[in-house]
Amino acid sequence: MIVYGVLAVITLVASCGTDTATNGSPHAASPSTATPPIRPAPMAAEKRGRLPRATTFTRLRGAPKDADPLRPWDGAVAHPTEPQMVYAGPGGPPVAVLPTTQMGGATWVPIVQAQQGWVRVLLPSRPNESTGWIHSDGGGLQTAYSPYRVGIDLSARRLTLFRAGHQVRSWAVAVGAAATPTPTGRTFLLAALSPPDPTYTPLILPLGLHSTSLDSFDGGPSTIALHGWPDKSEAFSSSVDGSLVTA
Repeated sequence: MIVYGVLAVITLVASCGTDTATNGSPHAASPSTATPPIRPAPMAAEKRGRLPRATTFTRLRGAPKDADPLRPWDGAVAHPTEPQMVYAGPGGPPVAVLPTTQMGGATWVPIVQAQQGWVRVLLPSRPNESTGWIHSDGGGLQTAYSPYRVGIDLSARRLTLFRAGHQVRSWAVAVGAAATPTPTGRTFLLAALSPPDPTYTPLILPLGLHSTSLDSFDGGPSTIALHGWPDKSEAFSSSVDGSLVTA
């Protein structure tokens, strides 16, 4: 598996036919559609300070849901080089602040919609499929593009990596148990973590998804993750990993 060093967007589906992308080297961002320019309303510093941070540890209120969670992603991603306000819509109320880092690494989030001066991104917070709008003309936001796409078919238990539309490699994977099923939808690779005691995996790849059956796990936020497995015939598995709470 070669995508652990970059931030990835992953689609988990119940059957074959859907895939998504990973973030690689920066290129041009996704083109915006032409709409009248809208600017965010001014906000006092104290109000900004009371907003939740958009991380895997927080639950957001007022964040719009992903309107098309199984739609293929075009490869555009964004990185806040300074904390960015996240809004419910262009010119709408603020719902969160997107920090520059997540779990010790740089924050990169997928751009799923754009209009003049604004980009809509996937967020790592509860509830699943949370999105938000960032004013892209305000500075402090880097954009990039990647040719990589990753798809996970839960029924077939296969993870497939694509580059520029061509399959690079496919792996057999394990998925969540019946009592703790792996959620579906497009999400992204939030970070790459090396566990302090790697008894079964040298690397944990937390995603921007949470368990739909557990509110917490082992003191953590029930973040869904990809990780290795001692059986080499199943290189990666999608599961709830409580070790994320210490990251």
